[in-house]
Amino acid sequence: MSTAATEALTLTHVSRAFGALKAVEDVSLSVRPGERRAIIGPNGAGKTTLFNLISGELPVNSGHIVLFGRDITSLPAYRRTAQGIGRTYQITNIFPALTVTENIVLAAQGLSRRKFALLGSLSTGGPVRERAKAALAASGLGAKAATPARELSYGEQRQLEIALALASNPRVLLLDEPAAGLSPAERPEVAQLMRALPPTLTVVLIEHDMDLALELVDTVTCLHFGRVVAEGDAEGIRHNTTVQEIYLGAADA
Repeated sequence: MSTAATEALTLTHVSRAFGALKAVEDVSLSVRPGERRAIIGPNGAGKTTLFNLISGELPVNSGHIVLFGRDITSLPAYRRTAQGIGRTYQITNIFPALTVTENIVLAAQGLSRRKFALLGSLSTGGPVRERAKAALAASGLGAKAATPARELSYGEQRQLEIALALASNPRVLLLDEPAAGLSPAERPEVAQLMRALPPTLTVVLIEHDMDLALELVDTVTCLHFGRVVAEGDAEGIRHNTTVQEIYLGAADA
């Protein structure tokens, strides 16, 4: 049996309430290094709240969060980033007036002592520029490196946001609905970007498009009213009667 020290991310009896509303209730899960894990569930299931607890944007009311054997439950968000947690959001969070390169360099400098230094070009050496180069290459936006972010299509902006998260050199990447708002033509590009992520990177994603999610992951955890109601591989979840009832029944009422 695996222990927390051998897992990339372990949650043990994690709960968070807002007054009488139990947004996340007694959630326990373990994610292996390099695993692709999807968190699915209807609106209001507690998925984004769970991400906020993992990333440190919200404190837990109870339970523990362990990252590669280290208990990070009490660490603030910026220290969790330094420990290796990267994150994207449902709403695109970029600097529209800056170029693609400048956005990525700024993200890469976030963990550097020179984080407030003026932006330079990618031709400059050093670990920050190397991380930025790698993130730019992974984004598939190399041809638009000098393009202001506001001139990118929405799908390209989502690609850029993933690149910003990668620039911090995460060990665990949390993707909050990376395909949200994309057209059918844009979804394959973002899906391909996620498939091309390094196999050593642990990825946990929230995605409403269950078909897309099941194509990209090894394991699926289904939340409903803040609790884990099903967990298994993609094929097992696809045919799970509880999951089918949640998505096809009156679960959103």
